Amino acid sequence: MAPRPPIKLNGIVLPPHMIAAEAQHHPAKNPAAAFQAAARALIVRTLLLEEAKREAIKAEPELVAPGKRELDDEATIRALIETRIPVSEPTELECRTFYEADSSRFRSPDLYEASHILFLAHPHDAPAYSAAVARAQSVIAELSESPERFEAIAKEQSECDSRANGGRLGQIVRGETVSEFEGALQELEEGQISPSPIQSRFGAHVLRLDARALGQTLPFEYVKEQISAYLAEQRWSLDVAAYIERLVGEAQIEGVDISPARARGGRAA
Repeated sequence: MAPRPPIKLNGIVLPPHMIAAEAQHHPAKNPAAAFQAAARALIVRTLLLEEAKREAIKAEPELVAPGKRELDDEATIRALIETRIPVSEPTELECRTFYEADSSRFRSPDLYEASHILFLAHPHDAPAYSAAVARAQSVIAELSESPERFEAIAKEQSECDSRANGGRLGQIVRGETVSEFEGALQELEEGQISPSPIQSRFGAHVLRLDARALGQTLPFEYVKEQISAYLAEQRWSLDVAAYIERLVGEAQIEGVDISPARARGGRAA
């Protein structure tokens, strides 16, 4: 195998051991791709630090998480970006245009009130899972004749903590339950019991939809600040990418492909 050509930035070779250390932060389909990604990241970081040095930018590391501070280089790059790329706030007209292009995305979530009876079983335990489904089917058959028995059966047979409340789960919004449960909630009518067991990774459920409140499109004034923050962040990210592309375009880079599409990186720190 031919030796890997040296990677140079403005005539200076980037030490392979430094690139290899950086590669652990760049998962890729193979080591060579990780090495190339690491080299590109180091080049961008070096260019930003050199630019900060030219502009005499200094910064104190800030807390980025409880008990964790930025590294000195991270703080310097953050300060450079904050200095060179100010956040540009969108106008109200831009925000309103964005809202009116698809106001349905600004919608309060649907609310469901539901109850269930759960028969626990692990999907990998086929006999136990089949038995749980059979128990659920038996309960559904009984409830088809006596739906008022739901709470009593939940208290007697359900293997969920909700049995203490007759199976009531309270209010549910999308994302709070498994996908099979959500799909069934959307299909049921208020007061309806699922005609067949709902099968999930937890086991077999007998589900009843107690109430549904459909979400409503939120008025512009309610979401204006959210839209403004989103558009400002979007514009800022594009400005940062353009700034990095300019630095890359002015540098002499050998041994690695760092075309504009590859140089993009948002918060390059």
